[in-house]
Amino acid sequence: MDTDSSVISALISGGLALIGTFGGILAGNKLTTYRISELEKKVDKHNNLVERMYHLEEKTSVQEEQLKIINHRIADLESERK
Repeated sequence: MDTDSSVISALISGGLALIGTFGGILAGNKLTTYRISELEKKVDKHNNLVERMYHLEEKTSVQEEQLKIINHRIADLESERK
């Protein structure tokens, strides 16, 4: 009977260890999933900012070109008046 109780005790200890291990794995998995989703949100914000900056730079380039054209027209008009 002594060996039977030792086997039962070992099985119970092993079962509880497995339950604890799987519980830890599940908790770690939930934390990892949460952290990944938060990082994805930050990456989306960053990508949105980069896209907005690209459009602003594009608009600025167009406006600079328009200013050059306007300045040339003004210079031509001023030279015609003289």
